[in-house]
Amino acid sequence: MSEDENAGESRAGRYADPAENPYVVDPPTDFEPVEDLSEAEAETQAKHLREAIREHDYWYYVEADPIVSDATYDALFDRLVELEETFDIQTPESPTQRVGGEPIEELETVEHAAAMLSIDQTTDAEDVREFDERVHRELETAGFDPNTIGYVCEPKFDGLSIEVVYEDGEYVRAATRGNGASGDDVTEQVRTIRAVPQRLRGDRDRVPSFLSVRGEVYIPREAFNEYNRERQERGEEPFANPRNAAAGTLRQLDPSVVADRPLNVFFFDVLAWEADGEEPERPETRWEDLSAIAEFGLRKNDRDELVDDIEEAIAYRDRLQEERDELDYEIDGTVIKVNDLEACELLGATSRSYRWAFAYKFPPRTETTTVEDIVVQVGRTGRLTPVALLDPVDIGGVTVSRATLHNPAEIETLNVNVGDVVRVYRAGDVIPYIPAVVETRTEGAYEFPDTCPVCDSPVEYEGPNAYCTGGLGCPAQLERAVEHWARREALDIEGVGPETVAQLREAGLVESLPDLYRLDREALVDLEGWGETSAENLLAELEASKEPSLPEFLAALGIPEVGATTARNLAEHFETLDALLEASESELQAVDDVGETVASEIREFLDSERNRETIATLRDLGVGPEPYGTDEAREGTELEGLTFVFTGTLSVPRSEAETLIERHGGNVTGSVSGNTDYLVVGEDPGTSKRRDAAAHDVETIDGTEFEALLADHGIDWPPA
Repeated sequence: MSEDENAGESRAGRYADPAENPYVVDPPTDFEPVEDLSEAEAETQAKHLREAIREHDYWYYVEADPIVSDATYDALFDRLVELEETFDIQTPESPTQRVGGEPIEELETVEHAAAMLSIDQTTDAEDVREFDERVHRELETAGFDPNTIGYVCEPKFDGLSIEVVYEDGEYVRAATRGNGASGDDVTEQVRTIRAVPQRLRGDRDRVPSFLSVRGEVYIPREAFNEYNRERQERGEEPFANPRNAAAGTLRQLDPSVVADRPLNVFFFDVLAWEADGEEPERPETRWEDLSAIAEFGLRKNDRDELVDDIEEAIAYRDRLQEERDELDYEIDGTVIKVNDLEACELLGATSRSYRWAFAYKFPPRTETTTVEDIVVQVGRTGRLTPVALLDPVDIGGVTVSRATLHNPAEIETLNVNVGDVVRVYRAGDVIPYIPAVVETRTEGAYEFPDTCPVCDSPVEYEGPNAYCTGGLGCPAQLERAVEHWARREALDIEGVGPETVAQLREAGLVESLPDLYRLDREALVDLEGWGETSAENLLAELEASKEPSLPEFLAALGIPEVGATTARNLAEHFETLDALLEASESELQAVDDVGETVASEIREFLDSERNRETIATLRDLGVGPEPYGTDEAREGTELEGLTFVFTGTLSVPRSEAETLIERHGGNVTGSVSGNTDYLVVGEDPGTSKRRDAAAHDVETIDGTEFEALLADHGIDWPPA
């Protein structure tokens, strides 16, 4: 028996028994054509595939210990999609239904199976000891031996609390905590989270007929950072922190949007457990509750601990505080719960909180301080971002003197102004921000300027955001535009970083983007800290950047909503800069990843007189892109005729992988279609591209398989 078979047997698939289901261990992926199957054969195969995919989802998303490779999983999933669509045999609980249903008009309100109450909390160890003394005192009064209770200690997650309900082992409902008695119905949104099983593990007689569990939805830190990078590449506002991102995502009215975002969940409490007939009764302790949660296939945290007394609980919190920044999820303390459920019943609850639980929080990462001033910064795309200058305050050992206010709409919502006392939040690498005004000392909110604070051009509003209309003629946009022009993902001009750009601007040498190419050796040598060698190196770098590829040139211009992928798609479609300059909005919308909004942004940028002038002057100075697909831009034709799409994080920046493909004759697009040959899946991938790949029967490969494919074509990886 192979090692994989041993693994499969030891796992004793609860969703799919390896002895009966061929798609659990070492599954075959060379399926016979669907047209050769009878309807009964298709039903049987689909049933096995659903069960096997549930099993693979469990080991991948809950246990983080997958049984099969990503490519094999994708082949099984694609086959299930093919069977369900060909024979019209979709089922509501099928794994294929996780991609999100139809958008809804509003979130309905539903009542919880049991109250979702708050927990009293403190940052003082003495308060925790007083909680323990009260528990002992009240239990003794009730005739219960308090020395036998024990405490369950858990991380206190900083996410969004939800209730998930199963009936006869099937997922039926999910709701936010809301007011504790009822919350928003987010059934379809939560259905898209892979760690939430659509069916509990175990036979029907091994799970309760009704189970309501409490969990916390969150976005892992690494996935949050990657998702923010993607948003910024698209020209969108990044999320301030993982908790807000998770909460906002779960309340999206379109479940397909939720499916595209990297939500995860931990389950930590049983709210209601009803057994009917032969089903198991609820355990007698919370620790056994947690074991049952895990046995049912619900994802629980591996840092839960059962301790004997309150001093061990305090020590647990102190250990977790030291390890806090090593975790891939946000926590703000620990929760201490009485283990014995009978004791919990005796202790009861107040109208708002449980009397058998207490939260011992970490020192706050929020503090209050005064807003000394509000300044408006101008970004590369012209977006105006208000920033609060604060009376410096220590938050978690870091002095914070600035906090983002995001946009004019946020200022109005907070009703914040200079002089107000505000609460400031900081966590890890997240930009400090202001969640609330604590004391209003002014009348009304800060009045956002009507003109750009740098170039005095009029301000235009788009949704919650404000923009300077000055374009590349705005010095602030220019400085960032020059930095953007030279960055690695654009023209990759070494030596043109923020400090150099600022120095060149202050010296009056660069007053427009084309001025970079008017620099001379004598002027550079006269700058402080420069010499002949550094001047000549910069001039050589600039000379080498004069004939970029069309995708590099477009990405370097800083067109709103146009990152590296969209720039490549535009270049592939129009082939020359002149063709793009004259393209209509409808022609732009024919390009992959370019919808109505992006087409409008591109057209507005290219229609700007200042931007047109900048592009024309650059070309007069000899700076212009080669037509896309010219032989000079290619090193070979090994991948000619192949089209690739990427999702997730690779071992190198995605732009480098895309450039490598194109230099060897291949094509890279931003979305999957029937013309795509391979979807390359990295770490923490989104779901939409994988869904589209399944729908279009596109082969999906992981990073290792991508490297092997390149090697088969004689191409080295990673790129030099």
